[in-house]
Amino acid sequence: MGVGGNRPISRRDAIALLGAAGAGMAVGCGNSPTSPSSTTTTTTAGGSTAAACAVTPSETVGPFPSRTDLIRSDIREGKPGTTLALTITVVDAACAPVANATVDIWQCDHAGNYSEYGSETSQTYLRGVQTTNGEGQASFTTVYPGWYQGRATHIHVEVLRNGSSAKVTQIAFPESVNAAVYGTGAYASRGANPTSNIRDGIFADSLDAELATISGDPAGGYRATFRVAIPA
Repeated sequence: MGVGGNRPISRRDAIALLGAAGAGMAVGCGNSPTSPSSTTTTTTAGGSTAAACAVTPSETVGPFPSRTDLIRSDIREGKPGTTLALTITVVDAACAPVANATVDIWQCDHAGNYSEYGSETSQTYLRGVQTTNGEGQASFTTVYPGWYQGRATHIHVEVLRNGSSAKVTQIAFPESVNAAVYGTGAYASRGANPTSNIRDGIFADSLDAELATISGDPAGGYRATFRVAIPA
């Protein structure tokens, strides 16, 4: 669900607008897409069981957090690359979907550049903010991220709840998909990312909890899902 156009606003205004847009949504129990974050069951004193989700690992905010927030679902701004439809599902520690959370994502382009910094200061591509619906989902249309030296392929995510940051993390991508994408189209001139997930300082100790579930191909584009479990 998008709100407005490509209007840069402050984080405070973004949170207020998204909260107002989602105020009428109720938390649902649909089949939300998830990434392979661990889910366990716990036994209560009465002998019943309840689901429990391991909280998603926190990671550095990294390069380069948004200076302004763009409330939009399509963040491409004409950037070339393989289309990526990304759905992020936010749940709490009991695996219940979290409605009305603010989800902020940012990533580099096919050449490894971020907008709003360096030579790209006046640009705002590949950044966007959405609010979660009743199933805890926020969806974005982007391009498959490129890479830069020293880091595995990734997308940055921050989840805010009730105006406060609840989780900063990063999304990793399967090596087989990276290899397929980076041999085609706008990515081909740079080729493969020399830093794999297991050699990456961010993902090496937490990859299973930060790996997107993805389907598709470079010609037709990809669909990816990722679950973020935030503390209670």
